[in-house]
Amino acid sequence: MEKLYYGTAYHIETLPQGRLEKDVEMMVRAGINAVCVCGSAWALLEPRDGEFDFSLLDRLLSAIQEAGIGVIVQLPVCPVPAWLIRKHPSALIGSEGAKANILDKVYLACNERFSRALTEHVKEYPAVIGYAVGNNSALCAAGEEQARRRFAAHLKEKYRSLQAVNAAFCRNFADWEELCGPWAEERDSLCFAFEVFRRSLVADFFARQASLVRECRRDGQFVACEAAGQGLGLAGNGNFLQCADLIGASVFHPSQDGLTGSEIAFAGDFARCLKGGNYYVLETQAQGFPEETPYDGQFRLQAFSHLASGADMVMYSSWHSAHTCAQSRRKGLLSYDLCENQAYREAASVGRSFRQLQARLAHLSKKNSAALLLSDLSSAVPEIGYAEAVRLFYDALYENNFECDIALPSSDLSPYKVIFAPSLYCVGEPLIAKLRNFVAEGGTLVCSCRSFFADENGKVFSDVQPHDMTDVFGMTYDAIAAAKGVSLADAQGICARAEGYMECLRPQGGAQILGYVHENWRQYAAATVNFYGKGKAYYFGCLFEKAVLAEFLQAILREEGVFPTAEEKFPLIVRSGTGRLGKKLFYVFNYSSSARTVTLPAGKYTDLLSGRQGTGTFGLEKWGVAILEKG
Repeated sequence: MEKLYYGTAYHIETLPQGRLEKDVEMMVRAGINAVCVCGSAWALLEPRDGEFDFSLLDRLLSAIQEAGIGVIVQLPVCPVPAWLIRKHPSALIGSEGAKANILDKVYLACNERFSRALTEHVKEYPAVIGYAVGNNSALCAAGEEQARRRFAAHLKEKYRSLQAVNAAFCRNFADWEELCGPWAEERDSLCFAFEVFRRSLVADFFARQASLVRECRRDGQFVACEAAGQGLGLAGNGNFLQCADLIGASVFHPSQDGLTGSEIAFAGDFARCLKGGNYYVLETQAQGFPEETPYDGQFRLQAFSHLASGADMVMYSSWHSAHTCAQSRRKGLLSYDLCENQAYREAASVGRSFRQLQARLAHLSKKNSAALLLSDLSSAVPEIGYAEAVRLFYDALYENNFECDIALPSSDLSPYKVIFAPSLYCVGEPLIAKLRNFVAEGGTLVCSCRSFFADENGKVFSDVQPHDMTDVFGMTYDAIAAAKGVSLADAQGICARAEGYMECLRPQGGAQILGYVHENWRQYAAATVNFYGKGKAYYFGCLFEKAVLAEFLQAILREEGVFPTAEEKFPLIVRSGTGRLGKKLFYVFNYSSSARTVTLPAGKYTDLLSGRQGTGTFGLEKWGVAILEKG
């Protein structure tokens, strides 16, 4: 698709009657050229078992098609129709806040029947440009007993014998039926492996939906699979990714004084790197919750923030604010009165800019020399604070304008000079071998505490820590402690305070770069660096303040010839890439309530939004954005 898409979800199932023509007219005026439909419309379109009524959908598609707006059809998961719940209560898990049971045979058959009927019905509409699956993953689950039996079968296939299962998980099951649970222990490695397996069941469900669409769709229509972020069990699922033509992102973030752009950037980098290309934002807030209602200028700032990571579509989660459901607090583009408002007017300015500049802005290409390695397995261990460690590293880079890709254990690491792998707790032998080779061949690896601690099943390694990496890092440790009243010092003196958890590192060939300042822990290193093969490896035995960590990470990157996009710091954020016309683009954002000035390397620049020209210095108003084309 050689264009930028700007759109919104359109919930026909909750919209007041008589609004369609007015809404389409308002969308056209706002520059909206895509809508997403049917995400929650299963019960509306199949009011009785096996009886489909697409009349309202046909009317909608005809009106939107006449207006020249593209349509993405979202395959629904829930709400589960009342007739299905009444006939087969097992289709739901729980009562209040119930979730669809994706292992229930009746639910699966009915959902597939509806999804197939929906796809077959809409595919010939020229307005339908594609389909989306993977939305509302939080509203579906695998039934406990069914999931345990699937899990037992999975382990039987993987380990072949009960003796091997017992050895892997330190259990004493007498027969396979005992493995089907429930188990007395709640937080051991078997429970961890079960949680990871349950995530994979959700990913497999959406992969089946995507495969169904690929069977039925018209040539030229895409399938977008939504992956909200690490920790959902979707990102590492090869079947899920293989079924997708492109990745859809679901991005919700703070606003008002809490708007930093980091959540948008992180989610975008993650989505872009899953398949190594541009992605669609299939869901993001419009006005949002009361604490998210954007200040003047922020609506526009947020939209272009998505493009800066490589998005080719920005779609809001709702056109109108719901009147009757739990989502009524999260407002759509229009408020409850369905009239024009500040958000709509800013959206219209975004729509005009997207339309005018899409030849230059679509298909942004980005090439980074550093990557942040994510582990979906490690994210399944709640007590290690994995998400916090990942965001600490990412934000330390982001706020100093160092851009990075997001890598997975399956990713090719050879394009990168530096890999950051914070708290890589669960790690398999293939990834260890890959990281060892990365350093040996000249790469720089940066890890933090709790790395190389357990295998893929969450079972802690029984050899010297960090497992099979002591020679790479040039250190080892066996003592861990709570960081209470512990400072950190480099060669110049005290520079930070250790936070939370600390490992007492003993250099063995590596050099100490940080030490603990404490009566009892001063004999241990807090961070080390070691040369291994042609490369080197850094290890931080604890976490500490973001500002100090940023100084270390910047020094590491600069030493390896990796430099920031601009020598500015937050709240001035500069992100770059190459546009469709082959010219370098710099997205410049001011995430603050004060006017500021940004300075880029000397050159000739044109602000595509305002037409201003300059040689590197540009002023930005509060919550302002500029898109500078070089040359």
